[in-house]
Amino acid sequence: MKLENFRFEKDKDGIAVLTWDMPGRSMNVITEDVIAELNLVVDEIISQSTIKGCVITSGKKDFSAGADLNLLSQGAKQYEAARREMGEEAATVIFFENSRKLSILYRKLEACGKPFVATINGVCLGGAFELALACHYRIMSSNEKSKIGLPEIKVGLFPGAGGTQRVARLMPTGDALQFLFKGEQLKAKAALASKLIHEIVAAEEMVDRAKVWINSNCKAQAPWDAKDFKNPSGKVFSATGMMIWPAANAIYRRETFDNYPAAKAILHAVYEGLQLPIDQGLLVESRWFAKILRSKEAAAMIRSLFLSKNELDKGARRPKEIGPIVLRKIGVIGAGFMGAGVAYVSALSGLDVVLLDRDQLSADQGKEVVNKLISASVSKGRATVQDRDALLERIEATQDYLKLSGCDLVIEAVYEERGVKAEVTQRAQAVLGPDVIFASNTSTLPITSLAETSLRPENFIGVHFFSPVEKMSLVEIILGKKTGDRALATALDFVRIIKKTPIVVNDTRGFFANRCVLNFIREGHIMLREGIPPAMIEDVARMAGMPVGPLSLNDEVALDLGWRILNATKKDLGEAAVDPAQEKVLNFMVEPEGRYGRKNGKGFYDYPSIGKKTLWPGLTIFARDDFNAERIDIAEMKQRFLCVQAVEAARTIAEGVIVDPREADVGSILGFGFAPFTGGAISYIDGLGIQEFIILCDRLATKYGSRFIPPKLLREMAANNQTFYARNGAAGIA
Repeated sequence: MKLENFRFEKDKDGIAVLTWDMPGRSMNVITEDVIAELNLVVDEIISQSTIKGCVITSGKKDFSAGADLNLLSQGAKQYEAARREMGEEAATVIFFENSRKLSILYRKLEACGKPFVATINGVCLGGAFELALACHYRIMSSNEKSKIGLPEIKVGLFPGAGGTQRVARLMPTGDALQFLFKGEQLKAKAALASKLIHEIVAAEEMVDRAKVWINSNCKAQAPWDAKDFKNPSGKVFSATGMMIWPAANAIYRRETFDNYPAAKAILHAVYEGLQLPIDQGLLVESRWFAKILRSKEAAAMIRSLFLSKNELDKGARRPKEIGPIVLRKIGVIGAGFMGAGVAYVSALSGLDVVLLDRDQLSADQGKEVVNKLISASVSKGRATVQDRDALLERIEATQDYLKLSGCDLVIEAVYEERGVKAEVTQRAQAVLGPDVIFASNTSTLPITSLAETSLRPENFIGVHFFSPVEKMSLVEIILGKKTGDRALATALDFVRIIKKTPIVVNDTRGFFANRCVLNFIREGHIMLREGIPPAMIEDVARMAGMPVGPLSLNDEVALDLGWRILNATKKDLGEAAVDPAQEKVLNFMVEPEGRYGRKNGKGFYDYPSIGKKTLWPGLTIFARDDFNAERIDIAEMKQRFLCVQAVEAARTIAEGVIVDPREADVGSILGFGFAPFTGGAISYIDGLGIQEFIILCDRLATKYGSRFIPPKLLREMAANNQTFYARNGAAGIA
């Protein structure tokens, strides 16, 4: 038996140890070769009477992150090729059989009559955890970094190798559905409490403990194969079942608005599978899995949230001629909420940080923000007191610019005003000299103009964080007209150190993310002026796939900031550059009413000290007597919200602000939550079809205004039957 991805050994008691250790990889993943070799191993164990049982373990620090999603994304494309060559029926049969290979393999292992034990150290996710679920006993390391989970829902899929059937037979139905819907990862104690594992021991003891269990005359039978097995929540059609399923369906619709086929498939697979014996349940799951695997939502989400994101994380846009940049110490100028957040994530990643502000009190207050952030992690068990003390030790709060000496990178995060930024740039560079890379965390001001105050513009770059820094995973790297490759490489290396995802954009007012999301917020303002009830504006935006409504989002980023940006735009570009409807809304909210958003407890919503936020009753001032609610077209409202952002994303490509559609898609999802099921703003256009999108834009432009007019580039692409990804040399969605 020749194996490349596993080591197979048998001890004197006849217990086999199968060590998963793929050569040349830091993480084990499920590939075609792994499936083939695991099949060989199971057959060997079945055929050899001298083998009593098998322990499956990992030769790496983690068990496995699951299936190689490149393999899954290729499956849908192979189906399309087979359909063209062989016809739909034959292609569908082949696709279905290929899609359930793993499910069949795991069931063969489970029902082979010999005991298998999975020993889990580090992460064990997706198809790898489904392998563990098929084993008869599961032992998990007490290591804090050990986690199990089925996160497939996050890339538009669901567990298709037995996960929905086995989890739903181990956990109460409601808990199982939550676990599958959320794609959450559980540490050892939570996994044990959920009955997803059997035992927790130290990592070095797991294999020995597994052998003890096999030697104890264990029963090599899954619970659901026993004649007396009963589902944890009883029968689907029972009093208990009728309390679960109507609520589950309602929760699904409330959370997804029917935008995520994989979530609906989970409901189907569990509901239908629990009414059947396990083998028929697995077949039901496989049919739903094959259907979802071919869906455009899964293809788009896998491409953007896994493939493209991983490529960007690994430095797809990094200048290859620049060697690795060593960063040990950084400076952060401005200890406000954003600056403190940057200091926190930097120190958390092992960097020394000089946190500087105009006076010592302000600097100390910034460090206290960091203290609260890490202390919250300590209280939740995610960090220790020693971790907190070490992190705080790495941050020096000061008002003295001389302390910046020795920094490898400096990031200013001061007030969004040119004069203030110019002053801190000049003061810092007087200490640092011209060679240290200097970055501005501006949200809208063009980097080229800010770089004019620097000693060497080629060493000046934009590094735009999103709020709150510790939670938001996207960072925009903005290139000024003179920004050099060393500055870009330094910024990208820094972002990689702090474990964020970068997108690189060329300089323009608002860059990429803010240009798009401010259009979303503006559309909410315009709808308010049209007389559409604010609750409907918020709800329909979420129905379209946005995480929150435009009014709620505006409250989070601050209404007074939006008002300042509008006035700055008007000052720089003239009256025609701002929308009069939006100007009236923001003027009313900020000037006479003093409603700045969540930060002062009153914006479009009221924020009581106790209880949930509620829409401000004063918004009725925007109601119109001639407004007819029956004429509201919900579908059109959803289109307005998505189209107004997507057409702006297309403009950024037409203008050369974005040069890679991967960055537009990843940036739009991670930066402002653009309907993830579409794959991002550009995938939304490609998925709809360029010609169809132009028709939609033209219709909305005729009815609602020029903000929907598509750029000339789109009409040229339509004439040439192009998509953004094909135009960029990347494969489109099958």
